[in-house]
Amino acid sequence: MSLEEKMKTGELYWESGNQSQEDQAYEKLIEEQRTNCKELIFDYNQTRPSNTERKSQLLKEILGSVGTAIWIESPVHMAYGVNTLIGDHFYANFNLVLVDDGQVRIGNNVMIAPNVTITTTGHPVHPEYRQGGGQFSLPVVIEDGVWIGSNVVIMPGVTIGENTVIGAGSVVTKDIPANVVAFGSPCRVNRPISERDKAYYHQDRKIRPDHLR
Repeated sequence: MSLEEKMKTGELYWESGNQSQEDQAYEKLIEEQRTNCKELIFDYNQTRPSNTERKSQLLKEILGSVGTAIWIESPVHMAYGVNTLIGDHFYANFNLVLVDDGQVRIGNNVMIAPNVTITTTGHPVHPEYRQGGGQFSLPVVIEDGVWIGSNVVIMPGVTIGENTVIGAGSVVTKDIPANVVAFGSPCRVNRPISERDKAYYHQDRKIRPDHLR
């Protein structure tokens, strides 16, 4: 199995030191992708917030695909950029980290609070296999309408279902279904999103007609 196949199917792999010409060519490609991403991310983080046109153009160059009405606050950090696909109406607050050695797919109308890490990549537990950088990558999927709270870590292979809210400080190690509130370390479902959530926006604070647009 080639290095590319291993990276894309969740197999254990090493990014360097492979023997076949095919794998060595792929090593060179991914190194170029990582370097290009770092250069473009540097430019993005150094671009003034008022220069929205330039920031939008840079996101199109950085990401694998990007929808409309996208805004990511600086600073942001990514491993590859090209492996991240983002839909329409996306907002991410400060210090988003995307370890996108594998694919990250983010749907429409997703909101991400500050200091969130999304990682597709992990390492074996046994130290022997970590020598020289042994690792694996599994895709992360965040479906439409999800809100991710501050300081959340999303681990490799996780899917978060549509409209779900992930509470601040959670470590998401397994799939979370749609239309629920989930939090904790490890993250667990606390309750479904219900009709009460249409009447109250925070604890006992009721939504009034003058709140709505």
